[in-house]
Amino acid sequence: MSYDPPRPAGRLLLTPEDRDAPARTRRLRRLGLGEQPEPALDAFADRLAELTGAPYAMVNFLDEERQFFAGLHTPEGGRAARGGKPAVGRRLSREYGYCPHVVVRRKALVLEDVGDYPRFACNPLVDEYGIRSYLGAPLIDSAGLVLGTVCVADLAPRAWGKAGLETIKATAADLAVRLQGRTPAAGAGA
Repeated sequence: MSYDPPRPAGRLLLTPEDRDAPARTRRLRRLGLGEQPEPALDAFADRLAELTGAPYAMVNFLDEERQFFAGLHTPEGGRAARGGKPAVGRRLSREYGYCPHVVVRRKALVLEDVGDYPRFACNPLVDEYGIRSYLGAPLIDSAGLVLGTVCVADLAPRAWGKAGLETIKATAADLAVRLQGRTPAAGAGA
């Protein structure tokens, strides 16, 4: 006889409703963001990974349908460096990950061990990509619209601490200011 424990039900697994998604999508299009990789944002993600010691770092823009990592740093060393898991690509469904929660909450999110939080433990990022800890902050423009997130993730539980929280919030605020003056013809603007 086998026993399959019940999975959490109800709103715990749902991506939060994002009423600002249409306005964000329009703003991102005007800025020329969220459609293609940005070398300057990849470099930003590389610096963020180095600064935090995290194997993953992203600059993530969310529209009405998906998430897009315009800046992405992933572990070097192939599948072995990823704990045998597949590579994280540039695009993810809105149901994946923790960034949609950061965007709707409009504040930083610290998950030292996603397994400690029923709302987040059953996220597809855990099973498919092996993500066990997350730290992210919103990119808020001067009009108060959240454009996306700056985040880092690890394959093991991790105590990000106050220093990690301050770092992610400061880097998000810095990048939001740098993106504010961007025009589509200006390139990455970061």
